[in-house]
Parts: sequence; C-alpha cells; structure tokens
Amino acid sequence: MAAKAQRRQIGGIGTAARVVLGLAFLALGVTGGRVSVMHGQVGIGFEPLSVAVGLVGFPVVVLAWQWLRARIAPTRLEATGPGSTALNMFVLAALLLTPWYAPPLSFTSVAALIFYGASMLLAALRGYSGCEVTAISNWILGRDDQVGCLVLSPVDDLERRLKGSSTDAPSTITPTNSSDRGPGRD
Repeated sequence: MAAKAQRRQIGGIGTAARVVLGLAFLALGVTGGRVSVMHGQVGIGFEPLSVAVGLVGFPVVVLAWQWLRARIAPTRLEATGPGSTALNMFVLAALLLTPWYAPPLSFTSVAALIFYGASMLLAALRGYSGCEVTAISNWILGRDDQVGCLVLSPVDDLERRLKGSSTDAPSTITPTNSSDRGPGRD
C-alpha cells in the first residue's frame, strides 16, 4: 500500500517563523552563544558534547518516551491545555537555565538550543504545526501527538485566522466543544 501524502499543516508565516527561529537556535547552539574576535581571530564556544546531546541525546529520549507512551496508550496524545503548555515551557526554561543552577550540567542549555533548532527546521520542512518537542519523534514514529507550545501555536492560529480558512489541521489550542475539532478529531 502506498503511503498517504501528508498535507501541510502550516502556511508561509508558520514555515518562515520556524526557519528563522530554528536557524537562530542552531547558530546560538553551535557557537555556544559566544562569538568573539580578538586580534583578527574569530573564536566561538563550540561544545561537541552539547551538539551530540542536542542532535542525538534529546531526540532519543523524546523518541523513547513517546514510543513507550504509545505502547501503553496508543491513542493520540493531546496534552495542549494550559497545564501541559506550562509544564512544557517549564522544562524548556529548566534546560536553558542550567548554567545558573547546575553548572556541571550547563551543556544541556546549548544542547536544548540545538535540539529545538533542528526540530523547528524539520517541522518547517514537513509543514508540521505541533510543538517542536515532538517533531522528530512524530516523524520517526508516524504519529501526530501534540503537546502545548506557547511559542509557535499563536503564530499558527493567527495564520489560520488571517487566511480565513477552517482546516482540519490540529491546533494546539484545545477546542471548546466536539464540533470545533473538525472531522476525525473526536
């Protein structure tokens, strides 16, 4: 059986936002957030461990979690309410702020930038409207699990409103009633 082509869930604005943020996060991650020029020499804070953790470690952890969760509860995850979104943002903040509260784990801050940047670029390429945390694992597992995303969900929702079209693309804002979910979203 031929694989069904997946329709893009985001338009030009959502794609551009993901490309710009993804490239910015990757640039910050690869340089360690530090670029200096002294005596005509450019120096950056490149940290191989952070790059490895961001490109391999974090995706493997999220993939393993999502795979195990899907085996226990095969239904689509829709953790998009205020509590789930706040938890997602708390995890991001905790990762980014490790240099201040856990200096030996400070590499996770740069790794998070690399992970989120690469995930945003993959989401832009695939036209994926969900949170970038699950972009890689959803792609590998062929799923469409959703977690709340405070950063790009408002961009996607605004773009849908500007286009004036009601699509069946998943929104990360929880519908108020079942008729708002669209076909097949019960």
